[in-house]
Amino acid sequence: MPSAWVPKGGEKRAAKGAGRVRGSQEAPANGAKGGKKTLDEAAMTPFLREITLVSSGGAFLDGYVLSLIGVALTQITAQMSLTTHWTAAIGASVLLGILVGSIVGGYLTDIIGRKKMFVLDIIAIALFSALSMTDATPMQLVIYRFFIGVFVGADYPIATSLITEFTPKHHRAISMGMVSAAWYLGATVAALVGYCLCDVDNGWKLMLGSAIIPCVFLLIGRCKVPESPLWLKSKGREEEALKVVLRVYGADVTLEGEEEAPKTKAGFGEVFSKGYAARIVFLGILTLCQVVPMYAIYTFGPQIMTAFGLGVGKSAILGESVLSLFFLVGSLPAMFWLNSMGRRPLLIRSLFLMAVGLVVLGLFPTAPLPVIICAFGLYAFFSGGPGILQWLYPNELFPTEVRATAVGLAIGISRVGTIVATYGTPIFMAAFGIGPTMLVAAGLVILGLVLSIFMAPETAGKSLGETSSL
Repeated sequence: MPSAWVPKGGEKRAAKGAGRVRGSQEAPANGAKGGKKTLDEAAMTPFLREITLVSSGGAFLDGYVLSLIGVALTQITAQMSLTTHWTAAIGASVLLGILVGSIVGGYLTDIIGRKKMFVLDIIAIALFSALSMTDATPMQLVIYRFFIGVFVGADYPIATSLITEFTPKHHRAISMGMVSAAWYLGATVAALVGYCLCDVDNGWKLMLGSAIIPCVFLLIGRCKVPESPLWLKSKGREEEALKVVLRVYGADVTLEGEEEAPKTKAGFGEVFSKGYAARIVFLGILTLCQVVPMYAIYTFGPQIMTAFGLGVGKSAILGESVLSLFFLVGSLPAMFWLNSMGRRPLLIRSLFLMAVGLVVLGLFPTAPLPVIICAFGLYAFFSGGPGILQWLYPNELFPTEVRATAVGLAIGISRVGTIVATYGTPIFMAAFGIGPTMLVAAGLVILGLVLSIFMAPETAGKSLGETSSL
């Protein structure tokens, strides 16, 4: 396979790449002229940080709406006398929506631009969250949750493409780490909101409708974000691209030396051509192995906490919020380790430790409480690095003209597994118990570990032109 894809020299090369990251004053490597910097060499300004913040809002909403349904279902199931299959359908419907939205949204984002989609999807999420507050039937809830998922899924390739294309290379891992941290923050806030509303009559309506509040703030912030200059350049709109560069970076930054205008049009065919197909398969399976256990834990968090003896009712919800904090805290150092340690070694080590935590939970589900907490903590804390890389890798490994499409496809592949797992988790737990359920989750993480050992690339310290080349 091409050298830009399969690392040679393993972790030693990763260490060299990390060394290049720390040297922020290196000579221009992308062919900039006249002493000007390229986008990859530009300084990280307050406006660029604001772009990262409002772009991360979609991930916050994903973590929020996905996790809150687990708490809301404890009320909905009792109030509507739902069967296990209806409970699973409501939980899995948002994931089916994410599958559709990530693929279609990624394709449209590469065709019509990042900016338009960036605003429209937030408006749609607020609309369907408002509809969820009505006296909905189980089928209506499935439909509303599906469309929330569609627009949450569409936001993945939109927002992460914008962050990647605006952020200088030395800050890319940290900026994408903010996306992952925002997901866990959303999940943590959801657990706390659920804890406060779980004893309120019809509290589930307030839970599902509360997503409108962050949508309003995000809509205000996103209206100020310009179109990606790299996307504009890829469409031959260089004059508009230069105006955006001048506005965002200043007069000492140039588009020269960045990715050249594509020789082919954006589309699914281009993504699967040449060496890109192998990258899509790797990223799709890796993301599937990483998110399936996590989504199952978040969607049915209170039930899983109860199965491990970590409380019933509000106590179980509180236990889920503590677990969510482990996920959040683990993503913070991982932002910096991705540069200092390198993408590949951090991924492999993290997946190994995550698997250890899940194996302990699977083999010893009745272990003393401190053991259960430590095993959950081990799994959740070291999910930080892989959690960031599920956003960072696909954005680094594909060129501008197909970046959003590729991100959407990778996420779409992974969501096939999450739909099956989320629908099947309560059914599997009822039939076989919590121990075997955790062992299945461990098996998936181990599969991701083996795949990463053979296929994970090292992209630290490289420009987008280098990481996306074949």
